[in-house]
Amino acid sequence: MRRLLAVLLLGMALNLPSAFASSATEAAIAADPVTEKRLQKLSEELRCLVCQNQNIADSNAELAQDLRREVRTMIKDGKSDKEIIDFMVTRYGDFVLYRPPVQGNTLLLWGGPLVLLIVGIIALVRYQRRRAERVAAEDKPLSADEASRAEALLKELDNK
Repeated sequence: MRRLLAVLLLGMALNLPSAFASSATEAAIAADPVTEKRLQKLSEELRCLVCQNQNIADSNAELAQDLRREVRTMIKDGKSDKEIIDFMVTRYGDFVLYRPPVQGNTLLLWGGPLVLLIVGIIALVRYQRRRAERVAAEDKPLSADEASRAEALLKELDNK
């Protein structure tokens, strides 16, 4: 047990200086408002690969923090926004983009909701028409033959 505790403490002690260095670097970069503005803009364009429904600016996942750190580093290195986006797409695919481009492999993503909406409207209209036809068929008056037959059945029931 003591050995395990000693190993854990040693590991934490060895990792501590790098954590401070990383925080100091981020703080220095964060002090630059232009860099932070670019980081915010780029972070809103990139999807968190863990959360999938948030961009990396809004996500607190470790991967999102790593991606923000990577973007900060690339901004510091003088890369353009297009170069940073291209790097992320090359590394993670089009899925990393919060608004992926319209391509052959993303047509379903862009057109799917519209197709589902149209199919839903068509199904609703067909259902309403069938229902109206059924109600209209039920409301038509009985013919003379049907009325006399119904009266005969009712009299037969009364006699029993």
